[in-house]
Amino acid sequence: MILIVGGAGYIGSHVNKELNKRGYETVVFDNLSYGHEDFVKWGVFERGDLGSLDEIREVFSKYSIEAVMHFAAFTYVGESVEDPQKYYLNNLCNTLNLLQVMLEFSVKKFVFSSTCATYGNPIEIPITEEHPQDPINPYGKGKFMVEKVLEDYSRAYDLRYASLRYFNAAGADPDGEVGELHDPETHLIPLILDAAAGEREDIKIFGTDYDTPDGTCVRDYIHVTDLADAHIRALEYLKNGGASEFFNLGNGNGFSVREVIDVSRKVTGKTIKAVEDERRPGDPPVLVGSSKKAQEILGWKPEYADLHKIVETAWKWHQKKLK
Repeated sequence: MILIVGGAGYIGSHVNKELNKRGYETVVFDNLSYGHEDFVKWGVFERGDLGSLDEIREVFSKYSIEAVMHFAAFTYVGESVEDPQKYYLNNLCNTLNLLQVMLEFSVKKFVFSSTCATYGNPIEIPITEEHPQDPINPYGKGKFMVEKVLEDYSRAYDLRYASLRYFNAAGADPDGEVGELHDPETHLIPLILDAAAGEREDIKIFGTDYDTPDGTCVRDYIHVTDLADAHIRALEYLKNGGASEFFNLGNGNGFSVREVIDVSRKVTGKTIKAVEDERRPGDPPVLVGSSKKAQEILGWKPEYADLHKIVETAWKWHQKKLK
């Protein structure tokens, strides 16, 4: 059985669906602070908190767990700057609790949801796994610290891990069964689609004078179903004896804010009012990753690399969500 910690959230729920489609049995462990119980449509649901060693032990005692996938992190960069303690307690300390119980029960395969935020401001594009890691906010620093813990645990306890550093997760399950539902919502595509649906007046473009083709920030959007596929490939890599490893997950293509808005207009058929605003502090002009290593070692390749397809699945989900 595969334990999906944080499996009621955006990415975890898509991974849960894909695992079950491929014949795996799953148990989802989530405290529902940000997740949604109705997203757990596959496998078994156990409500619990990583802050409690007893609650974690209870799940490991109840089920025969062979591997763990860990998605239970807070992910708002701005909030991590304002309240770093909240982020270090949950994203770092609670992960240590999970690892402690894994070792107690001799569960030695771990797929970790990491982030490109561990790299900080890029010094070269596309970003490879060899790029220096210099995170610039507590969110990125917490993930970076967990990666360092994993390196030490792998050496000392023979824990084998795949740490997946991904770029901008986007889109929704093509069948419309689960999707993106954050509160507050900070991701660009759902915010644009809120404007398309009349849920907000406009979409703000923060900075139009960057050194990019159209002056707006360029980001690497990776479809959530492609992310789910990569997690399962990473799991199978570990099951087949693969060594502990770090992998970037991205499209390898960058799309500017203006491009995303234009594609969204085409997909939705709506005008979508865009308002130009000042740059936000800490926004690099371009963030694009190289996934060459994941493609070579895991045999992974994004199926939804086309921005139009990504937005199409997001819009389908968005309309369903508003009904």
